[in-house]
Amino acid sequence: MEDAHTHILTMADDKKAAFFAVYDGHGGSKVATYVSRNLHRTILRRPEYKDGRYEDAIVAGYLECDQKMLTEESLKDEMSGSTAVSALLRGSDLYVGNVGDSRCIACIDGVADPLSVDHKPSDPLEKARIVNAGGFVELNRVNGNLALSRAMGDFSFKQNANLSPEDQIVSGCPDVVCRSVSQDWQFVLLACDGIWDVLSNQEVADFVIRRIAKGLEPEIICEELMNRCLATDNNMGGLGCDNMTVVLVCFLHNQPYQTLIDKCSSLLEIRENKRLKSGESSVLPKKVAEDDETSSEEEEEEENEASPNGSNDPSVKHDEGEK
Repeated sequence: MEDAHTHILTMADDKKAAFFAVYDGHGGSKVATYVSRNLHRTILRRPEYKDGRYEDAIVAGYLECDQKMLTEESLKDEMSGSTAVSALLRGSDLYVGNVGDSRCIACIDGVADPLSVDHKPSDPLEKARIVNAGGFVELNRVNGNLALSRAMGDFSFKQNANLSPEDQIVSGCPDVVCRSVSQDWQFVLLACDGIWDVLSNQEVADFVIRRIAKGLEPEIICEELMNRCLATDNNMGGLGCDNMTVVLVCFLHNQPYQTLIDKCSSLLEIRENKRLKSGESSVLPKKVAEDDETSSEEEEEEENEASPNGSNDPSVKHDEGEK
């Protein structure tokens, strides 16, 4: 298991801010672990953050955290790396930073809205930077090796002294998406590519909506989502066999969790009414029906035991596991 994650409802250095992140390590867990412990602190200590320039602080914080690892005795020769997708929530303002192919989505009135873009070597802009820095793309991999074009760590791809950190073969510079959270936001979900390789953005959003509507706690929903993406055997060519980490942030908008449950139930009812009006068949394809069922006794017990969370704070649960 090489993943790490961070979930902080109230930041120690800024009581108005919360921070959530997923880090998908590769080649080892050292970089992912270091970044999970230090990235949020680095961002908050940046002068840009103190000036209220939060987007600039995230970019500078990612780059500073990456460079600091080169001065750490235990990490300066480390060959591993990690993705980093983070969500800084300050009041109603949300700032999502991303390096690599982990992903963050929002669910807004039942519709999945991507808040990050995967960094792949096959992307024309990413490929141009790789080539300009002296690298190449082969079989959709950087130098025939790395399947993502931006990452924390991976210092063997950051050796060109004539280029800035942003312009190296593999860059640690994040894209940042800024959004305002309104009453029509149900949740934000961050996950590594082990989830997105199996399900689309909307399929993940629908999966979560259905389970919130049943009253399941976020922690149980994360577990069920990973089980849904888990390969039935290890001969699937890697699909469903990757590490999986999920962080689910439910927006309660100062209401009890039951209000969110009712909202998700209403979304499902509206969809069903639209389907009936359009004359679509009420029979789901067998594969879809099977995927949405929780058939084992253990899963049924978890569902029956789950109870709504009445807290007025954002409801956040997470889970991770070696799959």
